[in-house]
Amino acid sequence: MSTDRKANDSRMEISFEKSDLVRELATAQGVVERKNTIPILSSLLFEAGENGVLITATDLDVSLRTYCAATVKVQGACTIPARKFYDYVRLLPDGEIRIKVLENDWVQIRSGRSHTKMVGLSRKNFPSLPSFPADGAIELPAETLRTAIGKTAFAISQEESRYTINGALLLVQADALTMVATDGHRLAFSARKRPMCRLQTKSEC
Repeated sequence: MSTDRKANDSRMEISFEKSDLVRELATAQGVVERKNTIPILSSLLFEAGENGVLITATDLDVSLRTYCAATVKVQGACTIPARKFYDYVRLLPDGEIRIKVLENDWVQIRSGRSHTKMVGLSRKNFPSLPSFPADGAIELPAETLRTAIGKTAFAISQEESRYTINGALLLVQADALTMVATDGHRLAFSARKRPMCRLQTKSEC
């Protein structure tokens, strides 16, 4: 990270509408590490750019990156304790929430007459996420994929030692999407036949 970026990180200033922020924080909560085996994983990474803020959560197995509309006064990045921040924001009145990074990774949060500070961890300790591979990527209708997962998730094994059946098999063809799951006792199968997906290269899959 450049010296200029470090300087920006130490004075980042952003503001959100509460409704926008709560929606994205609620989504990220399902990914945040709750066991605290690695302290940084219990935090969210906020990265403020020109057009808004990227919020990242990971437990090293599952990662989520979501965009939140925001007014960015000073670009930069910081981490904030996920659960503590979410619980606090939900109690705030509707309206603007302002966040400013202070020295030593402290974060100041203001909304109306409410004012608090939370201590974060160094942004450099937050794990890097792998880049999404653009080559060969496919686009699927969210509702189609959601339906397939809903019909098969109950049959996925919950035994960590049986890692080969800790997930579902997804088959994508030009005219069908099929998902199969089993825990060794139950078998779930979902199929949807119709053209529904395409490669990122714009050619049909």
